[in-house]
Amino acid sequence: MSKGTYYLTTPIYYPSAKLHIGHTYTTVAADALARFKRFTGYDVQFLTGTDEHGEKIQKAAEGKGMSPKAYVDEIVDDIKKIWKSMDISYDTFIRTTDEQHVKSVQGIFQKLYDKGDIYKSEYEGWYCTPCESFWTETQLKDGNLCPDCNRPAELAKEEAYFFRLSKYQDRLIKYFEEHPEICLPESRKNEMINNFLKPGLEDLAVSRTSFDWGIPVPFDEKHVIYVWIDALSNYITALGYGSDNKERYEKYWPANVHIMAKEIIRFHTIIWPAMLMALEEPLPQMVYGHGWIMFGDDKMSKSKGNIVYPEPLIERYGLDALKYFLLREFTFGYDGTYTNRAFVSRFNADLSNDLGNLVSRSITMIEKYNDGIIPEGNMAGEFDEDLKQVATSAAEKVEKAIDGLQFHEGLEEIWKVIRRVNKYIDETTPWILAKDEASKPRLDTVLYNLADSIRIISVLLKPFMEATTKKIWLQLGIGEGQDTSWEAASQFGKTPAGTKVVKGEVLFPRLDIEKEIEELENINKAYFQKINGIKEEKEVEEMVEIEAKEEITIDDFSKLELRAAKVLKAEKHPKADRLLVLQLQVGNETRQVVSGIAEHYKPKDMIGKSVILVANLKPVKLRGVESRGMILAGSHDGLLSLATLDKDMPAGTLIS
Repeated sequence: MSKGTYYLTTPIYYPSAKLHIGHTYTTVAADALARFKRFTGYDVQFLTGTDEHGEKIQKAAEGKGMSPKAYVDEIVDDIKKIWKSMDISYDTFIRTTDEQHVKSVQGIFQKLYDKGDIYKSEYEGWYCTPCESFWTETQLKDGNLCPDCNRPAELAKEEAYFFRLSKYQDRLIKYFEEHPEICLPESRKNEMINNFLKPGLEDLAVSRTSFDWGIPVPFDEKHVIYVWIDALSNYITALGYGSDNKERYEKYWPANVHIMAKEIIRFHTIIWPAMLMALEEPLPQMVYGHGWIMFGDDKMSKSKGNIVYPEPLIERYGLDALKYFLLREFTFGYDGTYTNRAFVSRFNADLSNDLGNLVSRSITMIEKYNDGIIPEGNMAGEFDEDLKQVATSAAEKVEKAIDGLQFHEGLEEIWKVIRRVNKYIDETTPWILAKDEASKPRLDTVLYNLADSIRIISVLLKPFMEATTKKIWLQLGIGEGQDTSWEAASQFGKTPAGTKVVKGEVLFPRLDIEKEIEELENINKAYFQKINGIKEEKEVEEMVEIEAKEEITIDDFSKLELRAAKVLKAEKHPKADRLLVLQLQVGNETRQVVSGIAEHYKPKDMIGKSVILVANLKPVKLRGVESRGMILAGSHDGLLSLATLDKDMPAGTLIS
């Protein structure tokens, strides 16, 4: 009997580049949860997809001489291939370019406008193109850095429609208090409340006019609907909300859980619930923001050349090895570090030594000591009851862990059973029992207990490692059915005696760790170079991720007033550790400029330097201190270098 419905989602991925294991981490976790819920009796709806509109996509497509749709089509095809190769069991794949989604989003925008929750005004503030996010000055880091991606934000001014987000501030705070599971883990919830909700919400710009790759506002086609109303609505439009057929929406909404990485949880726990409140629709039950997979101390990024992709790992070690590592190695909800050594070591210790060796030696003993037939076990002995108790109590513990999205804990419970069964072999010593004919009844019982314990282990593993489970079943001579249901994992004695076992290939061959680490480093490097079109190793070190910018004319460039400037005085900003307040000589005047370079240059080192100043920027206040211009610098991989002239020029000289 069905236990009811269960709706879970990944974020919809932004198709700007090839997905790496950081992206697959989210989807592998969601897939394991979906498989587990199906296996335990739920009617599951599992959604993933792609977020395909926005300025960043338009600029990237223009940089390649392609239309935005053609550009995203190529990447989406590749994403679907990755999910197929990883056997991701999603039920629905939504694209925000889908015709039905476009119509439904326009309907949502119209409804919010008619209700008075969307209004027209003008936006002037800081904008981060890579994140497609607007920020207030107080939200920026170190003067002008985006708090999400640490890239420079730019001042922007344009006409826009706004969503009355501030209207829902008090309701959101109350909802967080009454429904603490809306944002997990706890640390994320505290961050949302203390850093965003309590300081106060500002109304949200929800349309743009500076680009046209998006869904047109239905009553004002000069505007396109901005990313959050477009993207966040996918979770309901994919179910038919806003269409003539809302049957799936009424069946599955609200979502049981939205799963995503931590950097986008703010949009899903503040903007998305406020939108649903405005639409008078139920809110999702849980939003869970997991941590990042780090490489060393850094988040994986193309510019650092430290990206690990799933395809080489799957090809060399098998899909289940990668899935197991991702779900077992990291505590879901917190950052974790990927290393090749950690991957290979866990493969050897857990998969080869523990699981693979258990199956191999058990099947071998059944073949050797009973002609490959699983015997009846009628002579109980020491250690049997403890083995059965550990094996049959695991399912409940695994279910509790997975319901809490603690996949590593669920797998640890399964490995407790595996380790107990391996210990049982050492305790009962079948090879000694086999030497005495009088011990045959006891040997048969031991062999049966081993076979049935492995059956239970295979059932517990099924949501996480489907292919491995099927290989174990083939060797045990059993298949999918009543004896391999989730309920059967809590019952000992379900393996039919008399079943013929079939020794198969080794599940996880043991690796030479040092040799494998070296080989894996070469494989990852070669794959990175291949997909990024890099021919020389040196190019990896020099590679910088380029954000495509709109082409400009010489007339546009001439609007910039670049001048040579000399630093007369420099001191730390009184309210920001990473900012320096500079006094610059520019011709006959002195200019004050605030610059985010304090981590790289001490105030005393700046005195006397000749720098290049953007002199005609509109003055702004950065943490309360006025800045009249911006000095030029380049940054890469944690290094920053000021732009200077190679010959002395009088302060104030025009640069062109």
